[in-house]
Amino acid sequence: MEGTHVEERTTAVRTEDGPDTSAPPAQRTVSFAEAFRYWLKLGFINFGGPAGQIALMHRDLVERQRWLSEERFLHALNYCMLLPGPEAQQLAIYIGWLMHRTWGGIVAGAFFVIPSIFVLLVLSYIYAAYGHIPTVAGVLAGVKPVVVAIVVEAVIRIGSRALKRRVHSVIATAAFIAIYFLHVPFPLIVLTAGLVGLAGGRFWSHVFAASQSGSKGQSPTPNPQPPTSTVIDDHASPLPHMLPSRGRMLRTLLVALVLWLLPFVLLTTWRGWGSLHAQLYRFFTLAAFVTFGGAYAVLAYVTQAAVNAYGWLTPGQAVDGLALAETTPGPLIMVLQFVGFIAGWNHPEVMTQTASAVVGALVTTYATFLPCFFFIFLGAPYIEVLRGNKNLTAALSGITAAVVGVVLNLAVVFGVAVIWPQGSVSETNWLAAALSVLAFIALYRFKFDVLWVVLAGSVIGLGRTLLFS
Repeated sequence: MEGTHVEERTTAVRTEDGPDTSAPPAQRTVSFAEAFRYWLKLGFINFGGPAGQIALMHRDLVERQRWLSEERFLHALNYCMLLPGPEAQQLAIYIGWLMHRTWGGIVAGAFFVIPSIFVLLVLSYIYAAYGHIPTVAGVLAGVKPVVVAIVVEAVIRIGSRALKRRVHSVIATAAFIAIYFLHVPFPLIVLTAGLVGLAGGRFWSHVFAASQSGSKGQSPTPNPQPPTSTVIDDHASPLPHMLPSRGRMLRTLLVALVLWLLPFVLLTTWRGWGSLHAQLYRFFTLAAFVTFGGAYAVLAYVTQAAVNAYGWLTPGQAVDGLALAETTPGPLIMVLQFVGFIAGWNHPEVMTQTASAVVGALVTTYATFLPCFFFIFLGAPYIEVLRGNKNLTAALSGITAAVVGVVLNLAVVFGVAVIWPQGSVSETNWLAAALSVLAFIALYRFKFDVLWVVLAGSVIGLGRTLLFS
C-alpha cells in the first residue's frame, strides 16, 4: 500500500511588501494521525447538506489549517462536481488522497459517513417501529411540510446556477415533462440531456455555452489567502501518486471489482438472486453511477423506481426519510439508507423485520458509497484532462439543466403527498401548506439553517398533537 505521509514543503513567507528574507523558510507537514483526528471529528459535525459541508471544509482546511490553497480546493471541487454521487464526501476523499494517498482518501471518505450510518439506523428503527404513536406521528407531520420547502428551495438554487441559457430552460422543462407525465426512467433522461449538450456544444456552441461556475451544492466564495504557506504546494512538482499511471489504474479497477463482486456473491448465495436484498444491491449500484445532480436528483430517481416500479415504500415514507436525513450529520444522500431500511422492513421475506431492515440499510449504504472512492482514485490523476475538455463541459451543462427538471418533479411529488395526502384538492391540509410557505420564506429569504427549520417544524407538529389530540 502506498505511503501515508505528506512530503514536506518549503515556501518563503511573504509580506505585503514582498518576500520576507529575514524569516526562515516555513516547513509544513500534516501527520496521518492528525488528519485522522480531523476526519473523525468532521464526521460528527458535518450538518447542513453539501453546501454547509463544503463551506466547513473550506474554513478548516483552506482558511485555518492551510492544508491546501484556495485554487487547489476549488480545482478539486470542480472535479467532484462532475461526478455522480455526494460531492462533499468525494471532496473529502480527494483532499485525503492528496494529503496521504490511498489510505488518506479511505479514512476521509469513510469517517465522513460512518457516524451518520449509526445515527440514521437508530432513527429509522424508531420511525418504523413507533412511527404511528401519536407523538412521533405529530413530529413527522410538522417536518414533512418543511421538507417540501427544502426541495422547492433546492430547485430555485440549482436552477439559478444551471439555467444560464434559454436552451437550458428548455432542457429542464423537457426533463420535467418526461419524468412526471411520461414516467421516462431517470438514467435515460440523463443520457439524452448529456447527448443534447454534447451535440450543442460541438455544433451550436454560441447557444449552449455554459457558465463559468455552478455546482450540485454551493461552492465557497473565494477569500484572500493568508500570507502563510500551504502543506500542498501548488508550485511544487506533483508527487508520484498524483500522476496518471496505467498500472495503478488497472490495480485500482481490479480492487474495485473484487470489493463489489465478493459481497454480491455472498449476498446472493445467502439470500438468492431474486431476493429483496440482492435487488437493493444491484439497484443502488446502478444509482451510484447515473445519479448526477446531488442528493435531490438521486432521491427523485429512487422515488420514481422504489415507489412506482418496486413498491418498496410510499411517497410519504420517502418524504419522512429526507426529513430524518436532514437532521443527521453526513451527506444528504444518506436518505438512501433509509430507503433500504424501509424496503427491508416492509418486505422482510423469511427474516424478521428488524434483521431484514438492517441488512437492507447496510447493503444500500455499501453499494451507494463504494463507487465514490474509486471515482476519485481512478479519475483524480487525470483531472487536468477532464477540466480542459470543452465537449465534456457542454455535455455536463445539459445534464445539470435536466437535473433542475428532475428535482422540480420531486418537489411536486412531495408537495402533493404532504398537502393533499388523500389525493383530493377538496381535502387540502392547510396547516401543512402554511408550514411549507413559512419554511420556504425562512430558508430562501432569511437563509436560516436547514437543521433549525426542521427542528422548528417538528416542535410545531408535536405541539399541535399534544394540544388537539
